[in-house]
Amino acid sequence: MIVAFSVSPASGDSDGGVSEAVARAVRVVRESGLPNSTGPMFTNIEGEWDEVMDVVKRAVEAAGEGAPRVSLVLKADIRPGYEGQLDAKVERVEQHLKGGA
Repeated sequence: MIVAFSVSPASGDSDGGVSEAVARAVRVVRESGLPNSTGPMFTNIEGEWDEVMDVVKRAVEAAGEGAPRVSLVLKADIRPGYEGQLDAKVERVEQHLKGGA
């Protein structure tokens, strides 16, 4: 399963910056040992349901430290029996862009 998620705490900062909180969440994901990638809008993580959801929960908790409220957006691709799809899905698109199969 691949989960793409975005977490953002309510911020009391006048500039609305949340990068420090997001970095705490990303640190949890990276330290999980599961395959992952981080982009400007979402963090992707791949693994079994329970392990991925545990990491998402801990990432939300880390991002929300000291915040009165946290927003979570989550999208999941649940495909039992498949692994390595975090990279494989992108590779298949790249092959089409190159004119391959």
